[in-house]
Amino acid sequence: QVHLVESGGGLVQPGGSLRLSCAASGIRFSFYDMNWYRQAPGKQRELVGSIDSEGRTEYGDSVKGRFIISRDNNRNTLYLQMNNLKPTDTAVYSCKARWGQTFWGQGTQVTVSA
Repeated sequence: QVHLVESGGGLVQPGGSLRLSCAASGIRFSFYDMNWYRQAPGKQRELVGSIDSEGRTEYGDSVKGRFIISRDNNRNTLYLQMNNLKPTDTAVYSCKARWGQTFWGQGTQVTVSA
């Protein structure tokens, strides 16, 4: 079975940093394009960032310059380093794997508040 598990979320003050992880199993991880999405209550789910099988990255405009997406194929893990966090970054962050088929993790809550 495919299993994606996010971790690393929590409460952080504005301007702070967090690193999220997404541990993957049941897929050929190195072949998959990996993505981070987020969704806040009452808002549409949005793409935060993506990294393909060759390590090429792409970011949403709202996080560009603040967040860094990376992957460790030896550990089958996707990361999202979040810096200079803002209250508007508050959301559930979810990991997505895609290589034809698409799989989702359960999400991890990030709350940015003073």
